[in-house]
Amino acid sequence: MSQKKVALACSICGSRNYTLVANPNRVKRLQVKKFCKYCNKHTLHQETR
Repeated sequence: MSQKKVALACSICGSRNYTLVANPNRVKRLQVKKFCKYCNKHTLHQETR
């Protein structure tokens, strides 16, 4: 059984910096505060589709 991966994109610059394994029971899009190497600061990263 393969797991679905999702990409996290920076909400400021839009670059896709992180990938995670998704929980299939989740109903909302994932939002995590992570470090963006292009903005050089911690920003909100959102799940892309």
